[in-house]
Amino acid sequence: MAPAPPVLAVQSVPSVNYRVEIGNLHSHTFSVTLTIAHPAAQQRVSLPVWIPGSYLVREFSKNLSGLQARQGTRKLAAIQQHDKCTWQIECTPAKPLVLHYDIYAFDNSVRTAWLDASRGFFNGTSVCLRVEGQEKTQHVLELPPSKTVNGWQLACSLQAQKINRQGFGTYAASSYDELVDCPVEMGLFWSGSFTACGVPHRFVVAGSLPGFDGQRLLDDVQKICTEQIRFWQTSVKKPPFKNYLFMLNAVDDGYGGLEHRNSTALICKRQDLPRLQAAGDTKTFKPSEGYTTLRGLISHEYFHAWNVKRLRPAEFENYQYERENYTELLWFFEGFTSYYDDLLLRRAGLLDNEGYLKLLNKTINQVVQTPGRLVQSVAEASFDAWVKYYRQDENTPNATVSYYTKGSLVALCFDLTLRANHAATLDDVMRALWVNCKGGPMREADFLEALREVAGRSFAPELASWVHGKSDLPLESLLKQHGVSVLEDPAQLAHRLGARVSETNGLHIKIVLRGGALEKAGFTAGDEWLGIEAVKPSKRLEPASKTAQSSSWRMSRLDDVLLYAGHAKKVIALVSRDKRLLRLELTLPPPLTTWRLMAQDAAKIDRWLAPKS
Repeated sequence: MAPAPPVLAVQSVPSVNYRVEIGNLHSHTFSVTLTIAHPAAQQRVSLPVWIPGSYLVREFSKNLSGLQARQGTRKLAAIQQHDKCTWQIECTPAKPLVLHYDIYAFDNSVRTAWLDASRGFFNGTSVCLRVEGQEKTQHVLELPPSKTVNGWQLACSLQAQKINRQGFGTYAASSYDELVDCPVEMGLFWSGSFTACGVPHRFVVAGSLPGFDGQRLLDDVQKICTEQIRFWQTSVKKPPFKNYLFMLNAVDDGYGGLEHRNSTALICKRQDLPRLQAAGDTKTFKPSEGYTTLRGLISHEYFHAWNVKRLRPAEFENYQYERENYTELLWFFEGFTSYYDDLLLRRAGLLDNEGYLKLLNKTINQVVQTPGRLVQSVAEASFDAWVKYYRQDENTPNATVSYYTKGSLVALCFDLTLRANHAATLDDVMRALWVNCKGGPMREADFLEALREVAGRSFAPELASWVHGKSDLPLESLLKQHGVSVLEDPAQLAHRLGARVSETNGLHIKIVLRGGALEKAGFTAGDEWLGIEAVKPSKRLEPASKTAQSSSWRMSRLDDVLLYAGHAKKVIALVSRDKRLLRLELTLPPPLTTWRLMAQDAAKIDRWLAPKS
């Protein structure tokens, strides 16, 4: 177990105090007591509807129940609910107001709260009512040990006031914003620690398998953190945090992360964690594809400690927890972070050039195979995140583009343009932005000014085209200037036909892409593709009496189309839709291609990608 955080002297009675207790493991409930030392006569409290970093209204108040209020020994009945997440309590201002309520916690993600017999976790936005009018005062979080669990530990990045060796006790926050930006992990987790550039870091993992190689994970993450601290160090003399906490939940199937000011919550597949090598195995460790992806996720969320938690959209200077907070800048804060997550893995020596180009290749193909890239700009995609990116359906690839993936390619274009023509890099721009915006709120105009400052010219035309436009990016020409050529490989059949499919328990159409062959044939999302009929003229019949010989085949996977169609250019697709059988005439399209990046000039690529000496 990692050493407990330093203990501070307990201060005077706080203005706002939360006591969060493990209620009932089997009904998945936390029991919360909120004490407001100096309430208003008509005190309002509210629970956020969203959590910063995840741009969707999630209605956390749906999990709150049993709200009661009292002052001294008197129970107050006058609790009036004003809307879906706000309550008002009529009380005497001179006396402390005590509220009690339960929180149902059964969302095993990084966004809300979870409690069962093996693990507990919560974000403050899901659990802690906001005391309106007192958001800037000191907040205290009490997390008492429970007799219902044995051996549990607790990890939280808030400043400890008085805690036991397992981490349970009292923590302090300077404001409501800080309180809800420091999630809590509890349970029988693995814990390890390291130091990066003099800063203590802790990594806790819940749900790992016995063969988990914790030391390898720590060593790799230490390299990532060291590289990133050094990245910002020319403009930020010290990291903007005194310590940092990684919380990873390993599950059977899951992936994601959510950034916080000095911590991050992560989720991954158990099989993606590094494993101990067998005794006597002298083979060089080769990371699995899943572990490579996990390291990229860790790099991404850690970079956010600078880029979005401090340097952030001006619209996020003061969060409005009760409604959507709109910005057009997610292409920068998520997209540019997505560019640097793998690039900094390369600089940290955790990827080679070939591995990096492979990941970049995947991102490029994801974008160019999305019809929505020609429909929506990344600035529009940022603004629409609340209703499109986080509410994806069968039409999403046709109507929108990801500000993560295309945003990362926009960053690539700026970086390669700066390197080719201005003897500068995007690194210089990021550091200039930090200095100019004082590590705080920024606007698009600030980004343009930092580009002009670094490169000596305006980048307004590029910004208009790449960020606010809907045309394809000049990737091929820019990559060629830096030693990477673009080759073409045959596209997978799904892309050729214009579909995304599932082959589990039959061949099911999940998405029909705009302008593709399946759309022209009349396919729709939800269809089950049962088989095909390949129609060929009979050579045995006289020309005047030509009929057709039909060859019908049952299909179980998409590749069966080419197998059974043979040389036919048209087939009849047999489709089940809402229990009806349909015959759709499908014209097989000519072969399509996808991009394949190939290293041509190692010296140029090294100048771009290789770690600095």
